[in-house]
Amino acid sequence: MIAVGALLHVKQLSRSPFEIAIALFVPVVQATLAVYLFRAGGEPDRLLEAAVGAGLMGVWSTVLFGSGGAIQNQRWQGTLEMIMLAPRSPALVLLPVTLATGITGTYAMLATLAWGRLLYGIPLDFAHPVAFPVAVAGCIAGLGMFGLLLASGFVLLRHANALANMLEYPIWLVSGMLVPVTALPGWTGPVAAVLPTTWGARAVHEAASGGPVWPALAVCLAISLACLAAGWALMTYVERRARVTATLALA
Repeated sequence: MIAVGALLHVKQLSRSPFEIAIALFVPVVQATLAVYLFRAGGEPDRLLEAAVGAGLMGVWSTVLFGSGGAIQNQRWQGTLEMIMLAPRSPALVLLPVTLATGITGTYAMLATLAWGRLLYGIPLDFAHPVAFPVAVAGCIAGLGMFGLLLASGFVLLRHANALANMLEYPIWLVSGMLVPVTALPGWTGPVAAVLPTTWGARAVHEAASGGPVWPALAVCLAISLACLAAGWALMTYVERRARVTATLALA
């Protein structure tokens, strides 16, 4: 069910003019800015890290806004009531939506690497060429589970899109997608440690530059599973509250 649902929503997202425009232009812009920032900082040897970091930023943006709009989109399409009436947990129905946003976000990673290679001549010399795609896939799966928690929380808010806008840049900054966490103020350490994005980004960066990939990926998936459980419980609570108060359209 999850596989079929994810495939369905990937097809749907691939036919959205808005999603296509965002996927085409945002990763390229982010990759260009990252490359010039690293060059200006006198670190041309870290251009591959810049391209990978920009790709992770694109994946995170796709998951964040896709999760934030998961419930709202179903409401606009008139399918939210069907989801709540189906003999399945609503979290199980919405999980493929958030996974689909992560899958479509892989384009951001491919686009930034291709853009960096073709335009700036960045050599794609991954330290762990086999572990790199595994780390990216694990990171995307983890972000998809994290996205369910975000989607569940956004149900309780009237202005979820505004919150998504506010979370985009702070999360990718604190998670060390482009800037190392060690370069940030000390108080950001505990915040970064509980985010699956931090460990997912670390695993991908370690696979690209060299380092222990599997411990970071395991922590990413463990935190993501905890987020999945929390999102499942929160979605169940929201569903029951909407049924009791007969406010599904405003849930």
